[in-house]
Amino acid sequence: MPELPEVESLALFLGEKAGGRIVERAELASFSALKTFDPPFEGLVGRALVETGRKGKFLLLGFGPQGGGGVPQAAPEVWLVVHLSRAGWVHWKELLPPGRAKPSPRSSLALRLGFVGGNGFDVTEAGTEKRLEAYVVRDPMDVPHVATLGPEALDLDVVALGERLQAAGRSPIKAVLADQQVIAGVGNAYSDEVLHVAGLSPFKPASTLTGADLATLHAALHSVLLDALDRSEGVDAAGLKKEKKGGLRVHGRKGEACPACGDVVREVSYSTKSFQYCATCQTGGKVLADRRLSRLLK
Repeated sequence: MPELPEVESLALFLGEKAGGRIVERAELASFSALKTFDPPFEGLVGRALVETGRKGKFLLLGFGPQGGGGVPQAAPEVWLVVHLSRAGWVHWKELLPPGRAKPSPRSSLALRLGFVGGNGFDVTEAGTEKRLEAYVVRDPMDVPHVATLGPEALDLDVVALGERLQAAGRSPIKAVLADQQVIAGVGNAYSDEVLHVAGLSPFKPASTLTGADLATLHAALHSVLLDALDRSEGVDAAGLKKEKKGGLRVHGRKGEACPACGDVVREVSYSTKSFQYCATCQTGGKVLADRRLSRLLK
């Protein structure tokens, strides 16, 4: 799933590629992906992309008035807000296919946006779960999940982070870090990375962190995200997934050697997800066999 660093980089990339460009094609290939009907998706045609940004893990694309041209000072009148979920991605193309994008159960294409000149991008979603969400709204805050986002991860100081963890009670710290209503922008991958750098068990109750634990966690949260942002700077959309995977220490690396201590990276599976951790670095050598059977570690 794209998280804060990748979505931030996608926003910058699209701004560089298409900022000020006028939309010529707005084609929906997956009716289930679009969660709004007013303003219409096709109403983006004739509008210029005047702003790109991010809130949490949501990609925000702002479009100016109809017939307003590519005036950079124009305030967005309409926004395309996209949550890429677990399997969505953005694919920039210097020359889009000429035929209109059409719904097909065999295609991963969700929507296509083309600009005057022939280039543009596809938003796709692999797999069968179909959790990708797209909204066309007049204000990003009109999207329910955007309106309920917690503060951005990199905006939290130690005190604010501690208050949020205390309010979470005995919920596992792993779940709290990935809860977008608590902290926006961090998902499954970077919560694994942050906890590994901080040396904390994923199952440690959020409200039981000591002052030293909290300071370490805050430093790890910032260092992991800022490092990922630095590594993805200037990387185009096609290379961001590879860049993210290459920089991960434990997430997605089950069975490999921990880069900090050399122990094997282990995995806990639960529901439809899994997380990875190092027992030596994070749980005092205790192996977490299963999400349902493991006890909370202090």
